[in-house]
Amino acid sequence: MDDPYWTELASPVGPLLLTADADGALTSVSVPGQKGGRTAPEGLRPDAGPFRDATEQLTAYFAGDLKEFDLPTRARGTEFRERVWTALDAVPYGSTTTYGAIAARIGAPRAAIRAVGGALGANPLLIVRACHRVIGADGTMTGYAGGLERKLWLLRLEGVLGPV
Repeated sequence: MDDPYWTELASPVGPLLLTADADGALTSVSVPGQKGGRTAPEGLRPDAGPFRDATEQLTAYFAGDLKEFDLPTRARGTEFRERVWTALDAVPYGSTTTYGAIAARIGAPRAAIRAVGGALGANPLLIVRACHRVIGADGTMTGYAGGLERKLWLLRLEGVLGPV
């Protein structure tokens, strides 16, 4: 099995399912009902041990005390997706960007905006890799694999839309 470790963490946006690889690197953060989200691996019991740092940092983030995650992660994706995710990592806490800006940042043509959206939708590290910070060019709150209510909540937490 690629990701032998998992645990659940209660959060203000619902229970989070965290998975990690054999080295303890975080491979996913999912929420219930997430498009393409993970489920608990069958036959394996949860093991919170490899997730101490992730639990502490996520708890601090939700309390408003952490602005940037510092965790070993290992997300798997195509080369294009990984370029999009790297560009996403540069979007700071409390700010937003657009799909077009992400496309420009990775040197993709404007026509690649849909592909950027697909890469963001496939982001396995919700919250930790903050795809909730990407909005439409006209300021609209566009799709979020974890659901628009969660996206709005996270943006409020970060002060983008006012208080939570």
